[in-house]
Order: sequence, then C-alpha cells, then structure tokens
Amino acid sequence: MEAGLTGRLRRLAVLALVPTAVDVGLLVLFRQRLGWILVLADLAAIAGASVVSYVLHRVVTFRSDPYVRWVEVPAAFVGVAALSAGVDVLVLRALHAGTGFGSAPALVEAKVVALVVAGAVRLAGYRWVLLAEMTRSRRVRWRRPPAPGDLRLSVVLPAYHEADRIGGTVRRLQDELADVAADGGLEVVVVDDGSTDGTAEAALAAGATQVVVQPRNRGKGAAVRAGVLAARGRTVVFTDADLAYGPDQVRRVLAAVEDGWDVAIGDRRHPEARTLVPPSRLRAWGSRAINWLSYAVLLGSFRDTQSGLKGFRSDVARFLFSRTRVDGFAFDIEVLHLVERFDLSLTEVPVEVANPPRSTVSAIRDALQLVVDMFRIRHWSAAGEYEADGDLPPVLPEGAPTACG
Repeated sequence: MEAGLTGRLRRLAVLALVPTAVDVGLLVLFRQRLGWILVLADLAAIAGASVVSYVLHRVVTFRSDPYVRWVEVPAAFVGVAALSAGVDVLVLRALHAGTGFGSAPALVEAKVVALVVAGAVRLAGYRWVLLAEMTRSRRVRWRRPPAPGDLRLSVVLPAYHEADRIGGTVRRLQDELADVAADGGLEVVVVDDGSTDGTAEAALAAGATQVVVQPRNRGKGAAVRAGVLAARGRTVVFTDADLAYGPDQVRRVLAAVEDGWDVAIGDRRHPEARTLVPPSRLRAWGSRAINWLSYAVLLGSFRDTQSGLKGFRSDVARFLFSRTRVDGFAFDIEVLHLVERFDLSLTEVPVEVANPPRSTVSAIRDALQLVVDMFRIRHWSAAGEYEADGDLPPVLPEGAPTACG
C-alpha cells in the first residue's frame, strides 16, 4: 500500500506540478525577461504548459482510467484548453489593471490566482467531455464470440439471515424460469454470507443448484463475487434474495445480454420502469444521493447504480468480479466503474420493482462505508490497481461496432 501510494503521489506531482511550473516559468521569462506584452506572454506560456501536460498524461497515466481518457480525444482537449486559456488571460489582465506587476513575485502571485480560476473551468470542461465520451462508449455493442458456459443462465442470490424466505425464492425462480431451464439450462446459486439461522440448509432443501457458504459475514459485494465466480451459465445475473425484482425481470436482463450486450442492468428510473411497492423516503433520497456522489467522485453517469438486478456475459462477469475489491454495498459502483474503464457495452433496462419492508441495510453505517469505498475505488483506479491485459472476450475481426440507443 505504501509503495502504491508513493507511486500515485509521484504521478500526481508530475501531472500537476510540472505543467504548472512550466506555465509560471515561461510567463516570467517571456514577460519579465524578454519584455513581451502580457497577453502574448501568457498565451505562449499556457500553450507550452498544455503541450507538456498532454504528453505527460499519455506517458505516465493509465490510459484505461476514465479520468484521463481525454488523451484519446485531442480535439476536445484543445477546445477545453483554449477556453480555460481565455479565462486565464482575462483574470491576469484584470489583476494587471490594478497592480501593474512591477516585479516577478507580483506577477507570479497574480498568475496563481488566474490558474485557480482557469483550472476550475478546465475541470468542468473535461468532466463534461469525459462524461459524453464514456456514455457514447458504453453504448457501442461489440460483436463477440458466444459466451462460454455449460448452462444458459445462472442466477446468483446473495443471502444473509434469509432462512425464512430463501426457499420460496429458489422455488419461484425455478418454477417461473422453467422454460429457460428446458432451453439451455438454469442454475440458482445461493451464497450464504455467514448466516447463523440455517439459510444454507433452507436453500439446499428448496433445491438450489449450488450453495456457497462464506465462513463469516463479509458483505453483499463479497457474496456476489463468490457466486459469480462459481457460476456456470453463459449469462450470469445476480438479484436480491427477497425477489424485489421478479423472475420476469431476470428474463428481461437475460434477453438483453443474449442480444449482444456485455452488461445489462435494471434501471428503476427508466421512463418505462414501474414501482409496485415504493421505497421509504429515506431509501429513495439515499439512492439519489449515491448516484450523484458516484458521478462526482467517479464520473459515473448511470441513473441507477444501486439496482439489485444486473446481468453479464459469463466471460465479462469473471473479468470484472475477479478484479473487484469492495466487499460492501459499493461493489455495484465498483463494477460499473470497471465497465466504463474497460469500454464494455452496457444497456439499462426498465424494471418492475416491489421494495420489501424488511432490509438488512443499516442506513447510516452502510451509507458512510459506501462513501469511504467510493474514494477507495477512485484511489485504486488512479493507482492502476485494476489494470489487466488479455482477459476480455475478443471482438470478432469482421464485426464493426454498432452504436445502439
């Protein structure tokens, strides 16, 4: 961890301090030493610093990190840089009218103020560009070989102290998805996340295909990871043990994945979604706050990050979940961050949801841990902890990508 932090700090220092030093140094040289007019000196300094920044981002950052993906869109970089340069010049000119910059230190002080204001403009511009780029990227559906697997569908159910209802959930899935079982095969994988009430025994008695028992309670993220990595289906879907999303909703996600999407997620805020039993006001506002925070911290642009219904091609599921590190409720956000990081295709499908009155979520404790985990995801991402090569399913050579809405 210490070595990773040191490496990250070194990269941040290079990316932030070197271009800034170039900008300030060139401005002092051109203005104070060579006597150029202020506007020309500032524009030349900004141009030099921008070139240095662009080159450094291509050399020392992880190209798959969504935060630096603007290096693949040079036109956007130039446009945002030009806008922030104009702001820089205007601020510097305004300060010059008041002080005149009789010395190099006075010029540097004013330049620092201009850099802060222009930096805020540049940050907003890059975020807008990156958000649009990532949204466009995940809507590109790639032609890939058939997904591997012995069965058509695996349904993963993370369960903690669900002995009283896990049996009914397993039986309902098997009954209402019998056509899937007959046409390619179905398995229900229950992951007992350290329960002490006989959840595993109840799942087995109901006929669950696999029951994975965690020796201690580790969290929903750890349970889903264990179930996904044990699954044998060509499509892997996870949902909640209370079946807030019924078997028909599982079928809808299955159809989207089989239609060629790498990932399909239930979207409770889709225009065609229906809420059969509304959530509590606290849960509704909490969900919106999480979506907003995921955008602020990780650039995620999803309407519903915390939907308990998500499906994947089997090879994509193993690629993603073999790299996830979060054991708690922020694992959904981590998975979606990796979807964006590795340019996987994703579609959001409308769902019908019946929010159960009973929940294993502790609102305050789990919300605080989720926020902490978001910043951990951002740290791991910037440090290159998610980097991997060669494990994603290939795009078929003769298949060009097709943009989908």
